Amino acid sequence: MKDKLINNEIEINNVFDDIKELVIQSRNRVYTTVNTEMLNLYWNIGKTIMEIQQGDERAVYGETVLEKLSEKLTKEFGKGFSSRNLRTMRKFYLMYPIWKTVSSKLSWSHYLEIIKIDEEAKRKFYIKETINSKWSVRELQRQIGSLLYERLVLSSNKNKVLELAEKGNEIRTSKDLVKDPFVLEFLDIKENTDYLESDLKKNILEHLKEFLLELGKGFMFVGSQVRLTLEEDHFYPDLVFYNRILKCFVIIDLKIGKVTHQDIGQIQMYVNYYDREIKEKDENPTVGILLSTEKNKTVVKYTLPEDNKNIFSSTYKLHLPTEEELINAIEEEKKNLELNS
Repeated sequence: MKDKLINNEIEINNVFDDIKELVIQSRNRVYTTVNTEMLNLYWNIGKTIMEIQQGDERAVYGETVLEKLSEKLTKEFGKGFSSRNLRTMRKFYLMYPIWKTVSSKLSWSHYLEIIKIDEEAKRKFYIKETINSKWSVRELQRQIGSLLYERLVLSSNKNKVLELAEKGNEIRTSKDLVKDPFVLEFLDIKENTDYLESDLKKNILEHLKEFLLELGKGFMFVGSQVRLTLEEDHFYPDLVFYNRILKCFVIIDLKIGKVTHQDIGQIQMYVNYYDREIKEKDENPTVGILLSTEKNKTVVKYTLPEDNKNIFSSTYKLHLPTEEELINAIEEEKKNLELNS
């Protein structure tokens, strides 16, 4: 009797799982259909407005037309048809005049953020990344605000820049895991205040979801202060992750102040340990990232081997940098590389 009850319970659970999957699939189809219809409606409204204005959004009578349209549509259908919204629909159509270039994988709320961007290549990049990484609207806003595209473009070669617009940020080598700078504004730590490395680490752990978003695709958290024992000595890397795309461990050590050769030697030791003791044969070499407030480029250059591909020194910012600040930082980086080459 007991075995029969157990079998019935298993059968019920299996049926439940099947029905649950059917419900989820149905809801997803409904959402996709509704979302596509909404995008199509707003696109067609934008198209109709442009046809009325004879293709000139700056026509003298343009604003008057929009105001009158808004009044009549609002009276007929209620909220959602303010003159401001109609301008947005018109802009949506202007940026995507061919309907098939509009992706139903993005919501109207996503597009409201995307169409604020004037540069076409940048818009394409954020669309690709939103789809590939399944960003929520809030996550998209954060990535645009943290100038992700600019950070990747300024530290990439021309071929990589073209790929960003067409494919998004593809992870193929260990270098693709590194940004410079990383932006950690979500930690809410004020610049020029006294805080310890332990405070920084604790704050990152409290905002792990946001930190993983900043790290990028494929990262999974392994642990903090994971102990390594060499003979009788114990060592504790600050943060250990695993990247499922490159199939490798990623060790991040945090540093306040200027990087020293001891800091580099320490993370090199962590990487060597993971390569020799932890990683499996089918996994790729461990990546080490020394994340600091100030790099010591010359020390890094002469401490690491010339063929180094897996140890990186990068900076972090506690505020959202302006595009001008990023450009100045990259230009300074280029000058230093030229002087040291």
